[in-house]
Order: sequence, then structure tokens, then C-alpha cells
Amino acid sequence: MIDKLEFFLALARERHFGRAAEECGVTQPTLSAAIRQLEEQLGVILVNRGSRFQGLTPEGQRVLEWARRIVSDSRTMREEMRAARKGLSGHMRLAAVPTTLSMVPLITAPFQEKHPDVTFSVLSTTSLQILALLENLEIDAGLTYLENEPLGRVTSVPLQIEQYHLVTAAGTALSDRESVTWKEVSDIRLCLLTADMQNRRIINQHFAEAGAVPKPTLESNSMIVLFSHVRTGRWASIMPYNVAKSFGFHEDIRMVPIVDPDVRHTVGLVATYREPFTPLVSALLHEARILGERNQVQ
Repeated sequence: MIDKLEFFLALARERHFGRAAEECGVTQPTLSAAIRQLEEQLGVILVNRGSRFQGLTPEGQRVLEWARRIVSDSRTMREEMRAARKGLSGHMRLAAVPTTLSMVPLITAPFQEKHPDVTFSVLSTTSLQILALLENLEIDAGLTYLENEPLGRVTSVPLQIEQYHLVTAAGTALSDRESVTWKEVSDIRLCLLTADMQNRRIINQHFAEAGAVPKPTLESNSMIVLFSHVRTGRWASIMPYNVAKSFGFHEDIRMVPIVDPDVRHTVGLVATYREPFTPLVSALLHEARILGERNQVQ
């Protein structure tokens, strides 16, 4: 049953029998047969079929919720037993919005020092995608904003408070100021994150509060791309102070606080709410709380 539910979860994610079979490491006929056996066991049709996958039935949607719970519990049980035998080990899958990527090693480095048999993969993505990946059991935890948009049923640990700065090359407009307003920043050549990023939605909101509309001439989902363009002297950007500082600026770059309004936003670690947590997620949350206490955002 657990294996069949795993196949069903993969099909719900991929919405394609062939891709789901490839993800699960089986042939398409094997996966299709397992789904049909699951339907026979439960006595309901789970998948609308035609020449291709056409979506889940209402019963399939309900079984999907149960499958996530059951598979998650099964993985937790296996992980606890592995930890009991061998200590903490395994692989952790993290996702982070671009403005939090510089914080990831502040958690992973001390974590791996304590638990050297744990490996990590880190994905850079949007806040909405992080919540979807958590729901589908595709990641173990994410780093994202905690206050601006609904998070759903998650456990969250505040890590840091963002304060926005104009990041610009020395000798350019506004670079010699002690502070600048959102209205003033809207009038210069900007490079910003793309509109699907929550950071951009927050920035747009503060521009609107100041009665201004930004007109960026370059957009990217990568902070590295934005910083690279700032260094040319032809663009300026808006970044949280801690993110900008992580690039190791030299004298040729200025960071100027943006005021009127002077705003703060909290970012943190999120994981699907459940009891008990897997040993790996529990240890990760513990490491996150240590970082949050050090940054005094608890």
C-alpha cells in the first residue's frame, strides 16, 4: 500500500504517467497497474483517464490528502529507526527564496558539523513554490517570508529581519546620501527581482505606499545577476541589508537605507506542521532556533 501511495503522489505531482514512472524508477505499465490496484483496494476511481492523464477525481483529491499523511508518517518511522541504528544521517532537501540564500550556510554549516553523515540539496525558488513543494513532500523545509502572505499549516522559526537598502555604485545618483526615500529611488534606473518573487511584491507595495511606480529596466530571479549589473554602474538595485552585505562589497559599492516608509520584514525557516517531526527536520528546526536567537528575532 505504501509503495502504491508513493506512485499515486508522484502521478499527482507530475500529472503524467510516463514522467511519474520515471521519477519512481519503474516502467509506465508498472505504475499504471499499481494505481489500478490501489483503486480496486479502495473501491473508487482516483484518476480521470483518456488517452492521457486528465486529472484526479473528487475521490482522488481526498485520497491525495490521506496519501500525503500516510507516506509522510511512513518516512518518519523509517528515518527514526535509521537514526536509532546509525545516528542522524540521510539527505535533506531545502528550498529558499533568493533573498534568503545567503542565510542557508548559517544553518547547514553548524548542522553538518554536528551531523556529518547528513547531506543537503538547496533549491532557489519562489515563496509560493516553496509551500507547494512542502505540501507535496518534495522538500523537507524552506526559507521564506513569514508575515506578508498566508503560509498555511506550517511550523515557522524566525531567523532574520530584513531592512531594505538602495545598492548602487559609488559616484552614481543618490550614492552619497545618508538615506533615500522610496519616491526618490523610483526615479533611477533599477534592476529588480522578477514579479513572481515575494520580495518584488513587497517592494512594489512600498513604492505604492509612497505614491511611486518603479520602472525597472532589468529583471532577474537571481541576486547574483542583479549585483553583477549594479557593479557596472549603470543600474542600482534594492536589497535587504544582510543580503547586500553577504556579497562582500568594496569601496566601489554603496548601501543606502531606504526610508519613508522605513520598513522591516521577517524571514525564517518553515516546515510542514506535524508531530512528531522526522529526526532530520527536528534537528534542523533546533539549529534554526539557535540562529534566530543569535539574531534576536525570536
